Amino acid sequence: MNIGTCAFAAVVASLPAVAAAQSGDPVRGKEISAVCAACHGPEGRSASADFPVLAGQHEGYLYRALLDYKLENRKNPIMAAQVANLSRTDMRDLAAWFSLQDGLYLKR
Repeated sequence: MNIGTCAFAAVVASLPAVAAAQSGDPVRGKEISAVCAACHGPEGRSASADFPVLAGQHEGYLYRALLDYKLENRKNPIMAAQVANLSRTDMRDLAAWFSLQDGLYLKR
């Protein structure tokens, strides 16, 4: 093994491990989803076109959307207020719950 290979291996070994995507707890997500239901419906199927359907969306997408509202990368004063007191664990749990609900199905 040459010195370049050893140096590269040492650098790689010193890097922090990349964390696997964490999945939320859907049971807890359901428990804390009541406030979401006011606009998005009890299982994330909003009856109003003013509020997006959350049911059946990908968990990662939902988590990222919530996080972006919290980090102010997405601008919406209503959602910013809703996520202000949510932890990242809360957001993962909500995303897990809504992702497991039946979404809208369109006949083809």
